[in-house]
Amino acid sequence: MRKLVYYVGVSLDGYIAGPADEVDFYPLSDAMAAWINTHYPETVPTHLRAQAGLADTPNHAFDTVIMGRRTYEPALAVDVTSPYAHLRQLVVSSILGSDGAALDPAVEVVSDDPIAAVRGLKAEDGLDIWLAGGGKLAAALLPEIDELIVKQYPVVAGTGLPAFAGAFRPTAFSPARSESFDNGARVTWFERTPQS
Repeated sequence: MRKLVYYVGVSLDGYIAGPADEVDFYPLSDAMAAWINTHYPETVPTHLRAQAGLADTPNHAFDTVIMGRRTYEPALAVDVTSPYAHLRQLVVSSILGSDGAALDPAVEVVSDDPIAAVRGLKAEDGLDIWLAGGGKLAAALLPEIDELIVKQYPVVAGTGLPAFAGAFRPTAFSPARSESFDNGARVTWFERTPQS
C-alpha cells in the first residue's frame, strides 16, 4: 500500500514558514540542493526543473502531491497554475474554485474530507504520496501520515506557521535514520510507531 509522507523543512523551533509564509531564512547549500535533486527530484517545482538539470528526471519516491491552499498560492502568485505538473496534484481548499473561476485542469481540488481523499489515494497503485504542507492540513491528516521526512535547518524562526497546526494529539514516530549537511541542516526519517 502507498504511504502518505510528510516531507517538509522546519526551523529548530518547529516552523515551516514565517508569519507571512517566508521560507528564505533557511540556510541552503549547494551540497544539500544536489542531494535533494538526486533523492527527491519530484519535489522540485516543474517550472524550475530544467534549470536544476532535472527536466527529464523520473520521479523516485512520489507520483502524487497533496497540499493546502497556502502551499499552492505562491505558485499562483507567479502565474504558475500547475506547480508540480510531473505529479498528480491535489489541493485541499474550500475556497479555490468556489467562485466559479477555472483552475488548471491538472490540479484537483479537494473541498471536503481530505482523510477520505488520502485513503482513496493509498488504495491506488503507484509511488508514495507527498504531503507538501501546510501545517493545518498536516494536522488534519496526522492519522494518515505514515512517514515524516524532516529537513531541520539550524535557525530559530521565533514565530510563524508550525509544522502541525491543530489539536493536541500526541502521535509517536520512531527515528529510522538521519543525514547531516555542510549548512548545519539535518534530514531525519521517522516512521509511525506501531500502536501496541
